[in-house]
Amino acid sequence: MVERTKQLGKDRVSRLINWGHWFAFFNGFLAMIIGSRYLESVGYPETWIGWGYLGVSTIGHFSFLAFIVYLVLLFPVTLLLPYSRILRGYAAVVATLGLCIMLYDTIVYDDYGMHLSPFAVDLAWADLNSLLHGTSYIVTPLGILALELTAANFIWKRIEKIQKRNYGNKVVAFIGVCFVSSHLIHIWADAADVTEITRFDDAYPLSYPATARTFMENHGIDGSSSLQVDTETSFKYPRVPLTCSAEEHPNVLLIAIDSLRADMTDEQTMPFFSRYSKQNHAFMNHLSGGNTYRSGMFSLLYGLQGSYTDAVELNYTSPLLGQSLKQQGYNLGLFISRSNYSDARPQAIFRDFDAHIAEDEGGSAMADIQNIDSFQQWRAQQQAPWFALLNLKSPEDYDTPVGFLGVQTVKPDSALKPAQKVLFNQYRQSLNFIDKQLEQLLSAMPENTLVIITGVNGKVFTSNADEARRDLSPANVSVPLVIHWPVGGHAQAKYRTSHYGLVPTLMSQVLGCSNPATDYSAGRHLLQPDSLTWVYVGDARVFAIYQQSEITVIDRHGQYRIYDKAYQKHLDKKMSAPELIEVMREGRRLYNH
Repeated sequence: MVERTKQLGKDRVSRLINWGHWFAFFNGFLAMIIGSRYLESVGYPETWIGWGYLGVSTIGHFSFLAFIVYLVLLFPVTLLLPYSRILRGYAAVVATLGLCIMLYDTIVYDDYGMHLSPFAVDLAWADLNSLLHGTSYIVTPLGILALELTAANFIWKRIEKIQKRNYGNKVVAFIGVCFVSSHLIHIWADAADVTEITRFDDAYPLSYPATARTFMENHGIDGSSSLQVDTETSFKYPRVPLTCSAEEHPNVLLIAIDSLRADMTDEQTMPFFSRYSKQNHAFMNHLSGGNTYRSGMFSLLYGLQGSYTDAVELNYTSPLLGQSLKQQGYNLGLFISRSNYSDARPQAIFRDFDAHIAEDEGGSAMADIQNIDSFQQWRAQQQAPWFALLNLKSPEDYDTPVGFLGVQTVKPDSALKPAQKVLFNQYRQSLNFIDKQLEQLLSAMPENTLVIITGVNGKVFTSNADEARRDLSPANVSVPLVIHWPVGGHAQAKYRTSHYGLVPTLMSQVLGCSNPATDYSAGRHLLQPDSLTWVYVGDARVFAIYQQSEITVIDRHGQYRIYDKAYQKHLDKKMSAPELIEVMREGRRLYNH
């Protein structure tokens, strides 16, 4: 009798476990339906390979999430309280809560471009009235709960029939194949830079697709190819057509120097540039839009914040500045090293330029010399107005030509480690080299040329590339900006400016565009203080919000830390929600919802 009772108990538990598996599968299917709302935010695939990846990824990901919820929250209860009525009701409530959280996550993702996290929850709570409309947030959970209770009872009554048909192993195998396949496809796509696939990396919550770029490159697998498609999505850049008309077309030289720190362009290190700054319009509190070459150059030419760097549409849309210059008859020349040209993103960032590429196997200093010579030859041949982008790289690599005699070694003002002291002085040598190149170049430049000199990004003294990419301190993003206007004059602007303001300034001052800057840029005119109290610095994965007295650093998962304005002390405080809501909305403004 005791044995029979034990057997009946085991059979009941076994039946409940089987029921739980099928109930989890049903909720995985519901999660897939809700998950389609994420695609309204990121855009649908445009190729068969994109749809294929999205199909297997969706099935594998949401089925896996549903199974994890079952394993953590339902399976232990099944063993402790093996009573079907209790378990069915409990499971329906758990599933309803999970799906409602996911629905709310789709709303937050559509509005802010990120999934629920402590950071996003704080933002959403402060902005709750604008996120939730009407009574749907009351009716929808009740409807889901009714559906879950119905499904739980329906599956329970038919669990024996389902078991007899032996579908379970087939379903598990199919989901397993989808899950593994999605990660294998993503490994290839990440190595080959197939943006039609990798642009969905952050679309789904708790999604961490496998990557293997370094592994594949180390094993000689070519990852240089990329899949290009023509896309038509809700992305609008510019938001409305531009109206531009200029009477005069001055020549423009934009000198963008990699890793140019604002606090080290002093008279001892860069004497010519220091004098040049005082003789022209210098912006004393200027920030790059990024701490890396990619994000810095993106903010400089597109005038958009780094949250758009992964927008697949920009792989086929060149910067509006270049488009407008060409429309008004400008010749566009790009003078750049091979490594920087290959590293730049999005793919269309230099599309409108006539590229002159210097090979940098012999060092970035020699490539800089070659680029300056190429520019001088190109300039002498121009018959029409021209716009040139001269990108110099020596400070990024601490490089100088062989035999170069620079400045004397000095003791750094701040406390540095021994290895950093070496890099500090070598960096000064490379700045001095660049200074001498600027002196030779600009001394021969006609006065009526509009000259802009700035840094693509700043510099921290480390040989660890990953450490430099994660550092969003002022040292890595504060750069000089000096503009020589053809009409002459000098001034010092002490209010804060950023790379985002250069495009609106050139569009209005050079090209005569009458549109408000918000039609095509995240910035405002450089010649007047910006009303915005924050600056976005970084890309779509890790970024910082520079405010008046603090810096908030946020990663792709919504984890954040707040520092003082010197980036030296971690502040134990909550973020300023109203301003950060503006930041998140700016990152979604060019999409139609």
